[in-house]
Amino acid sequence: MAFTRATGKHRRPSRIQRGTARAAGVAALTTTGVVGSLAAPALAAEPAAAQTGLTPVITMGDAVADRIDAQAAAQHEAAREAAEAAARKAAEEAAREKAAEEAAKARAEKERAAREAERKRLNTFVSPIPGSYVSTGYKAGGAVWSSGSHTGVDFHAASGTPVQSVGTGTVVEAGWGGAYGNQVVIKMNDGTYTQYGHLSSIGVSVGQQVTPGQQIGHSGATGNVTGAHLHFEARTSAEYGSDIDPVAYLRAHGVNL
Repeated sequence: MAFTRATGKHRRPSRIQRGTARAAGVAALTTTGVVGSLAAPALAAEPAAAQTGLTPVITMGDAVADRIDAQAAAQHEAAREAAEAAARKAAEEAAREKAAEEAAKARAEKERAAREAERKRLNTFVSPIPGSYVSTGYKAGGAVWSSGSHTGVDFHAASGTPVQSVGTGTVVEAGWGGAYGNQVVIKMNDGTYTQYGHLSSIGVSVGQQVTPGQQIGHSGATGNVTGAHLHFEARTSAEYGSDIDPVAYLRAHGVNL
């Protein structure tokens, strides 16, 4: 008798399919209680559940799942650490930027204060000889002066006493001045002029910029004098005869005499 191989939809189920079906069938019989009435030899003919290959597959699946879970946990931890590092870096950068801004602000404030202090210093007036006093006043009369009166004031000073500019300005004369002896004339920043006469020495030159308290020479007895002192004048121009009261001039600029 000849047998024909099943083909198409009548092909015999594969081994895996058969094993799965048998396992399902056994489970169903156990549930209904039918398996209890089956003879042992009938069940013995089927392969044991451990031999179906299902247990190793499940075991392998658990191992893979564990590895995936471990990888996911590691990736999560790495992402968390990266986020924390990025946050720390951002905080540090923000702190550096804030510190830089505060330092720049402090420098700007310091520079502004320095400029303001310098501006005030340059606008300040001082006495031509600190600690001295006026020995001969303005407009004092006498034959010693060609105009008949004193066109300035005399500050008491021994020969060689340092003489300083009373304010900020530019030297317009520095040299011999006839009856004034060695003299320096300065055009002040406010447009007025100051004169320093009878100097024993001159320490500045024409065109030089001077500031309040800067030394310009030393007192002496050169020119038409009877003794060493400083002749100081305040003028509205560089010319003789434009004199104004030097004491009032200095006081108006904040100098106490």
